Amino acid sequence: MTTQHQAKAESALHYPLGEALPELGSTIEVAPGVRWLRMKLPFALDHINLWLLRDEIAGVSGWTIVDCGIANDETRASWEKIFATQLENLPILRVLVTHMHPDHVGLSQWLCDKWHVPLWISMTDYLTAQWLSCKEGGAAIGVRAGGGGSADHFQKHGLTAPEDLEKIRGRSNYYSNMVPGVPRQYRRIIDGEHVLIGGHQWQVIMGYGHAPEHASLFCKDLDILISGDMLLPRISTNVSVFDADPDADPLGLYLASLDDYLPLPDDTLVLPSHGKPFTGMKPRIAQLKAHHDDRLADTLGACKKPAHAREIVPVLFKRELDIHQLTFAMGEAIAHLNYLLRRGKLHRQLCDDGVLRFSVVSL
Repeated sequence: MTTQHQAKAESALHYPLGEALPELGSTIEVAPGVRWLRMKLPFALDHINLWLLRDEIAGVSGWTIVDCGIANDETRASWEKIFATQLENLPILRVLVTHMHPDHVGLSQWLCDKWHVPLWISMTDYLTAQWLSCKEGGAAIGVRAGGGGSADHFQKHGLTAPEDLEKIRGRSNYYSNMVPGVPRQYRRIIDGEHVLIGGHQWQVIMGYGHAPEHASLFCKDLDILISGDMLLPRISTNVSVFDADPDADPLGLYLASLDDYLPLPDDTLVLPSHGKPFTGMKPRIAQLKAHHDDRLADTLGACKKPAHAREIVPVLFKRELDIHQLTFAMGEAIAHLNYLLRRGKLHRQLCDDGVLRFSVVSL
């Protein structure tokens, strides 16, 4: 996106809290009983927004946590400061996780064990997190795991540089290092369910494409949407194809999921997992759809001659990428190719060198 287009896109959104950001170990109240906190992340995307919701369960007053941060000493220390200074001497009553990515579910086991409370999460994301956090099980393959399965998957799509493949194979414990475990039991949340939190009904809206079964939460009383990673104000949500499901169409699922937010009120305050709380949800959805339309057009144009996903990466990403970013970029490139393949726009062929190449279908 050009600087001019970025400025135009930004002008369609409004940030009610201005430039305010909660400091580590502190919170900002964004609505009655809704507090915003941030934790650091060791990536280019260097923070995650987490939420505390004032709650009461079975006559006991306290708080519901929404999302957890990754499992490391710094995040645990930040939470300890929150517990000491921000809870008004009230306990945590439950932990609710939007989806299974490490920055969201990583500390769920520690938090649930510390407060003796249940984890609320979708079934698909709970089982996926459980699988990937097991070093003896699925950690070598699957969503964001790295390792040999991911290396073989990306190699088949044209990523053949030995140093890149070696780094990816070295990431076999990537997920389990940040999610060492999840609680042995959980409480399943499902699409359309209304969860009573602090006297308010929060509607679960499931979204697909970014994670297996991502839960956003909408409160009509407060006009608030906790969007997780499904709606972000400045960056597009990562939508990737990984080795466990190589023919998946996550981009098609993601774009269809965006329509489920359109019936919500125009003035809904969106609380995203990254970036600042904003209003302007419907313009943002239009921007995201236009963004992917442009990327799909670029992908189609690049396949006028047979091309593999590694050749599509610089078409979609105009900057230098480290190995962490390259794995996401490869996943996204394959997602755009699979989307066009599913809709009959591209043909796919396994070539003699073992690489899948895509080309435009002749009319």
